[in-house]
Amino acid sequence: MLKLALPALVLVAIFASGDAGKSMTLRGYVLDSACPFTKGFKKPMSAECAIACAKAGSPLVILTTSGTIYWPIADTTPSTSQNDKLLPYAGKQVTVSGKVFQRGGSTAIVISKVEPLPEKNTEKK
Repeated sequence: MLKLALPALVLVAIFASGDAGKSMTLRGYVLDSACPFTKGFKKPMSAECAIACAKAGSPLVILTTSGTIYWPIADTTPSTSQNDKLLPYAGKQVTVSGKVFQRGGSTAIVISKVEPLPEKNTEKK
């Protein structure tokens, strides 16, 4: 009986010690995940480009002005893509709230709320 209980306790301890995430609100651009790495983009080229990449299967990410890339993730098993949630905001600046997780140099967010930032009025008065 003890031989069965010990492995079960180890598994419970492993799952119980999981990172609960930190609630945060952040601002950034929604863009294709490859662009900040391969092209060095600090913001999207265009909404059309970000949408085309997402529809081709590339994950959308949130890139903050500090350069941090937040990978949107689901907190479900099996996990699901978050592109549908972000696609309406592709190429735009957003405010995102949710639980942030860090592991191995990567930062991820389980999005609870996403809203577009108001576009700045560029007309001169």
